[in-house]
Amino acid sequence: MVRLAPTVHGPEDHGLIPMLIATARKTGVSAYVGDGANRWPAVHRLDAAVLFRLALERAPAGSVLHGVAESRVTFRSIAEVIARGLDVPTVSLTPAEAATHFVSPFMALGYGFDGPVSSSVTREALGWSPVHPTLLDDLEHGDYPAA
Repeated sequence: MVRLAPTVHGPEDHGLIPMLIATARKTGVSAYVGDGANRWPAVHRLDAAVLFRLALERAPAGSVLHGVAESRVTFRSIAEVIARGLDVPTVSLTPAEAATHFVSPFMALGYGFDGPVSSSVTREALGWSPVHPTLLDDLEHGDYPAA
């Protein structure tokens, strides 16, 4: 079993990051919850694809693998890069404010989630070494500014 990071980023992403960008465009601010220090694990889709191949080729039956290239991207740093790209301010929201700001109260809870996770066992067991752009690099220089 491969457990992917909440954010699998790269070209043609239609997940959580584009939803954040759309919300920032709609509201005129790029927001985070509280101090924004919550960690948001990420993996580039091409690195995830390599992990799936390695898992099929090398992982023992019943393995649980973590597909996480980055484990310490703060939600505030994501909001700040989005803000720069859209030329909007970055703001901190309380959990109550986030419940009405984001697409749904459920998304607000998710965006405030702290997700500490490690892929060190996966990397060691399979020799997996992510090489594609980080989430913040992808946000700043990849396909997201045009999203």
